Amino acid sequence: MHVMELVRFGGADAAFAARELPRPTPGPGQVLVRVMATSVNPLDLQTRRGDYRDQVALPAVIGNDVSGVVVGTGPGADDFQPGDEVWYLAPVFAGQGTYAEFHVVDQTLVARKPASLPHIEAAGLALVGVTVWEALVERAGVRAGERVLVHGGAGGVGSVAVQVARALGAEVVTTARARDHEFVTGLGADTAIDFSTGDYVPQVRALGGVDVVLDTVGGDTLTRSPEVLADRGRVVSIVDIPEPQNLLAAWGVNATYHFVFVSPGRAKLEALGRLVDRGELRPVIGTVLPLADIAQAHALLEGGSAGEGRRRPSGKIAVAVHPLGEPPHGTASSPQKG
Repeated sequence: MHVMELVRFGGADAAFAARELPRPTPGPGQVLVRVMATSVNPLDLQTRRGDYRDQVALPAVIGNDVSGVVVGTGPGADDFQPGDEVWYLAPVFAGQGTYAEFHVVDQTLVARKPASLPHIEAAGLALVGVTVWEALVERAGVRAGERVLVHGGAGGVGSVAVQVARALGAEVVTTARARDHEFVTGLGADTAIDFSTGDYVPQVRALGGVDVVLDTVGGDTLTRSPEVLADRGRVVSIVDIPEPQNLLAAWGVNATYHFVFVSPGRAKLEALGRLVDRGELRPVIGTVLPLADIAQAHALLEGGSAGEGRRRPSGKIAVAVHPLGEPPHGTASSPQKG
């Protein structure tokens, strides 16, 4: 099978090389999936740069999002059969990643893809969607009628968080540049604040504060969150924060802090799928590139394509692995049964 392999840590231009590797064989309880699409996330950029070099041995196939078609099953993998369209978040730093034509995964992590969601959109939703569900539902316990502040509402995670918070019945406040205000309010945000032109804290306070803060941007968000939190408010951060921050003010509002490193799971995907089916959630895809252009996809996510100086496009950067107009079965991916 064809893969794009990470061969050196550092900049995107020299990081990846095309390789041919043996197609994996599903073991007990596993399914073999023909990867139709994947996507690029900040986690991928960090991995490529070498932030997690202690957990990634080169050369390596990285990537975590999958939308595809089951083409084989291992012994005891009875939840799926060849031909099923599925989506999932692959385990982080465990085995081969998803920048490949085929991928093997434990069936317990896999869910059936919502029929209304094309492969490209499903691949752009898996990791960010599971992250948001864990942050807002499992950790923060957002309830209807609460007010939620989503930092970075125009970003990959933020754009999904705005929709999920709204679907949960919350009032949604988000920070975004003025050029993105129409975009985030279109997703369901009640209030958009331009963080680039002034301090967001007084503006959030004028609304009466918030019950939950979702941090997708880092910086001093943890330190400043108590300034906008109601009593017993909750803060959830998905950002690596290497510098210590002073959380003394959190005692004054009985704040609870949660730190989320995403973990895969079928139940989260199924819950997200129900929101998709109800029309309450849709990923925003800004760019679609072929697998061969994975370095360009990384460069775009980091802020611009090499030599063009373009602003990073709004929405997720998705990667088409197999030609999406091609039938999901055929000589190259004939069904296997363990």
